[in-house]
Amino acid sequence: QVQLVESGGGLVQAGGSLRLSCAASGRRFSNYAMGWFRQAPGKEHEFVASITWSAGSTYYADSVKGRFTISRDNAKNTMYLQMNSLKPEDTAVYYCAAERGTTAQTMGAQGSYGVDYWGKGTLVTVSS
Repeated sequence: QVQLVESGGGLVQAGGSLRLSCAASGRRFSNYAMGWFRQAPGKEHEFVASITWSAGSTYYADSVKGRFTISRDNAKNTMYLQMNSLKPEDTAVYYCAAERGTTAQTMGAQGSYGVDYWGKGTLVTVSS
């Protein structure tokens, strides 16, 4: 049973930083891409960033490029999203996602369509 558990969300002022974590369990993720999506109130899931678990290659949405950094710790089976220079428009529920047999770039291109597993989400609120 694959489990993805997010943590690290909260309330932060514009310009501030947060680091999200996603603890993954239930299988080996060596042939997976993993990523972060977000959903703001009244909007659809939006791709944020992804990482190829084995190679560590990354892919970002244009809206977060240069501000967010995705990474993973193989030993801890944990993925991170470091978010800097946060803006009010970054306010959303952030979801951890896993997709087998693909790469970071493909995960980003396909969006939520190809995701096999989802976490339950963690809320990030950025005040102006």
